[in-house]
Amino acid sequence: MKYFLSLLIYRTLLFVLLPFLLLFLLIRSKNHPEYRQRLSERLGIIPKNLQSNGIVIHAASVGEVIALKSFIDKVLSIFTHLPITVTTFTPTGSEQVKKLFGDRVQHCYLPLDLFWCSALFLKKLKPKAMIFMETELWPNIIAQLADTECKLMLINGRLSEKSTKSYQKLLWLIKPTLNRFNKILTQSSENQTNFIALGADENRCQLSGNLKFDISINQNIIDKEKELKQLVPTNRPIWILASSHQGDETLALQVFIQLQQEFPELLLVIAPRHPERFEQIAKLCIEHDLNTLKRSENATISAEHQVWLLDSLGELMAAYSLSDIVTMGGSFSNIGGHNPLEPALFKKPIIVGTDMKNFTEIQQQLEQVNGIEQLTVNNVEQLTKKVKSLLLDQTQQKLLGENAYRVVQSNQGASERTLQQLIKLLEV
Repeated sequence: MKYFLSLLIYRTLLFVLLPFLLLFLLIRSKNHPEYRQRLSERLGIIPKNLQSNGIVIHAASVGEVIALKSFIDKVLSIFTHLPITVTTFTPTGSEQVKKLFGDRVQHCYLPLDLFWCSALFLKKLKPKAMIFMETELWPNIIAQLADTECKLMLINGRLSEKSTKSYQKLLWLIKPTLNRFNKILTQSSENQTNFIALGADENRCQLSGNLKFDISINQNIIDKEKELKQLVPTNRPIWILASSHQGDETLALQVFIQLQQEFPELLLVIAPRHPERFEQIAKLCIEHDLNTLKRSENATISAEHQVWLLDSLGELMAAYSLSDIVTMGGSFSNIGGHNPLEPALFKKPIIVGTDMKNFTEIQQQLEQVNGIEQLTVNNVEQLTKKVKSLLLDQTQQKLLGENAYRVVQSNQGASERTLQQLIKLLEV
């Protein structure tokens, strides 16, 4: 009864917030039109041609889709008799699904977590199993699924101490939601402990490792690398600022201007995390009097170009292969950093800011083997010093890259362990 009341409060709150949620999507669509497309899917009205009685895998956005690739490929190879549906919540995640899997999977947005929206969604798909990732906890849809014969899995579970403390305030809702899962597979023993601290059944929790290590260089990346190589000069050192957020670019541009005095041939590549900021960053580069070329112009980088703005989707992985040094954005503020394993796959030296809380375990593993450089203070002076040091020392560049790559290789296997748990649940 207590859980029913908690769920009722949650559903009522979301219903009240619905106009604001829709308004948020419309505001986002001002600079990113995809957010006002397919709005019916947000309300649970999904395409009629989608097949039911299969497996649904939810990946919120681009990073999650990429991390799940190996696992989804394995699911497709085993469950050939079932339709596999991959849902996302962002347009960029949607594009990534189409790019990686094409028509091998079904795709739609996961609806807003409102009772009638998810009811429409579930009535159409009737999943045999539904899989959520990391901290994607949708109390309403999870409760509805648990009332059916659908198997529920939370995979690549991640829960920091800070998040655990925050969730403690919502224990009345989070604890019963967690215990609706048949299986909770975590990235590390620390994460497993945190889930149990929130009341998750210890017998349902299991350590499986981090899916984000199970990345590989596929043919799509190789083809994209060849395409980009034709535009990029081979005789210039390349520094990439990857997945940048507000403020990251200003810091990098100030560092770049200083570095140019000693390294006039240096090319700065900026890959903003969010497409709606592409034009804003282009203007920022021009304001700093830097000769900037956009990737969307599809032109060859000349000796005069100082900054190359990667205003495209799905090309960052390939761009890593062309770089000499990579700095991960999102680590210079309160974002929590972005996945350093992708440049590590290409054996590139990586520099990050002070905030890598979203990748604590990965950061620690890389640090233990001298596979990453982290600032102690997010300022121009420190970042300039780190980049300059690596530009002057190619041996150190290679050492950092090789060490990072070994961390990736030694931690792979989570996809297979996760697959085996899914097979057991569905008794294949």
